[in-house]
Amino acid sequence: MISTNDMRPGQTLNLDGRLFTITYYQHVKPGKGHAFVKTKLKNVDTGATTDRTFRADEKVELAVLDKREMQYLYKEDAGLVFMDAETYEQVHVDTELLGEAGKFLSDGTTCVVQTYEGRPVGADLPVSMVLTITETEPGMKGDRVSGALKPATVETGAVVQVPLFLNTGDKIKIDTRNGQYSSKA
Repeated sequence: MISTNDMRPGQTLNLDGRLFTITYYQHVKPGKGHAFVKTKLKNVDTGATTDRTFRADEKVELAVLDKREMQYLYKEDAGLVFMDAETYEQVHVDTELLGEAGKFLSDGTTCVVQTYEGRPVGADLPVSMVLTITETEPGMKGDRVSGALKPATVETGAVVQVPLFLNTGDKIKIDTRNGQYSSKA
């Protein structure tokens, strides 16, 4: 149990048997009345975001997550298969837990898999990944118009908007947090 005064974004709480990650935290001390804490909580299972207000110094249960580095192996019907590099244990992670970032996973990618009481509840991909363009329209000499983009399919099958000068076979860096092209690798 922790006090609401000690909560910080990124922590995971166990509220009424469900896990929530704190995405926003603000301690408010109004001129009149008692202090309170405003939070935005993201449900770990569904991904839904809710606003919740707590009294200052209220006690809440902190969920202790086990975070381990694991290597992505392959995708199957039951989900994504990761392997613990130390124990060689394989873990199945539901594809919905990764959200849109899951479409950038390539074989051998090292991720941090979060588990709660032995059950995977999420996985953090590297912030950026270098992937090869497998299909796009050919770039022409002089295609350097700033801001002009075209769709490109990368090796994982994901489609990303890239500048006009890039061609099939080029390696690009993608930001996995927002799924956008960041630079040529």
